[in-house]
Amino acid sequence: MAEFDRATETSPDAEALSEMPLPTEPQVIFLGGLFALAVLTAAYAAREIVLPLGFAIALNLLLQPVMRLLERARVPRTVAAPLIIMALLTVIVGLGAAIAGPAGAWAAKLPDGVSRLQERLGFLRGPINTLLNFLQQIEAFGSTGAPHGANGPLADSGFLSILFMGARNFADGLFTTVLFLYFLLLSGDSFLRRLVEILPRFGAKRQAIDISQQIESDISAYLATITAMNLAVGSATALVMHFTGVGDPILWGTFAFLMNYAPIIGPALCTFVFLLAGLLTIDGLWGALAPAGLYLAIHVVEGETLTPMLLARRFTLNPVLVILSLVFWFWMWGIAGAILSVPMLAITKIICDRIRPFAALGHFLSG
Repeated sequence: MAEFDRATETSPDAEALSEMPLPTEPQVIFLGGLFALAVLTAAYAAREIVLPLGFAIALNLLLQPVMRLLERARVPRTVAAPLIIMALLTVIVGLGAAIAGPAGAWAAKLPDGVSRLQERLGFLRGPINTLLNFLQQIEAFGSTGAPHGANGPLADSGFLSILFMGARNFADGLFTTVLFLYFLLLSGDSFLRRLVEILPRFGAKRQAIDISQQIESDISAYLATITAMNLAVGSATALVMHFTGVGDPILWGTFAFLMNYAPIIGPALCTFVFLLAGLLTIDGLWGALAPAGLYLAIHVVEGETLTPMLLARRFTLNPVLVILSLVFWFWMWGIAGAILSVPMLAITKIICDRIRPFAALGHFLSG
């Protein structure tokens, strides 16, 4: 114990920690806790606005290298911003058109596939029946208020009504995100310039610029790296689905690409969905397990080896806090919160590391 104390006293980390101010007044701690609770409550209540704004900020950071490239080519922002938005919408609409048909076909065969799953997984009959009862309850809940025997596309199934509402909410969120993103791209550094202008001291002005540049550099690199790795995972998954006989490689590759943005939760959902897809389309049991198994192997190579190696120099977040942040924001905002959890945690650490009163928190967040 004495050796540990002597090592702690002489270590550079101990000297750094001794310079980190910690709040000692109960009023400061109490007011800080109330402020954090108020911010989280507002974020939950206003999630229909906060979530699109969060995605717009993340996309703005991801697209900054493209904007800088266009600016070097002497393309004005008033032209570059619409070009980027049009390219983004083209990709989204193209992918949507490519996967709409296969997704509809799989949705149509799912009710008939339940009996096939029951035959192949007889030892899981009890859990499957429980799942069916749960889905029936959701269907009954979704069809509440619909006239009995009413005609129309949504009268046959309340579950389709839920899907329709989900699609409409997604379209609303996408429109709001694109709107925010357009004006963020158009404004450029105007917010930072206004902030620097109102700060009273020169040191505070330099600190604001340093924090902004560090956030843009690190988060842009993180998002670009994650997007590149997700493209590789999606491409490899598409090949796996093609060669194993599941089919519709564009649909499953896109699904894997999007879900890989949500750590842990997304790959787990992909593994479950690919397991069901294999059981529904492939006759042999081992062959049916191959799509999910091969995807899991791809994810292990990417998530446990390549991505950590590429991001190790820029990000040293505490893995326990990453999991806690993932679970918390998934509880707050669902899958969207899980996608934004790591960038928000990284931004918090960058800010805390450069503001002395929060240096202890930044040290706590580090890996």
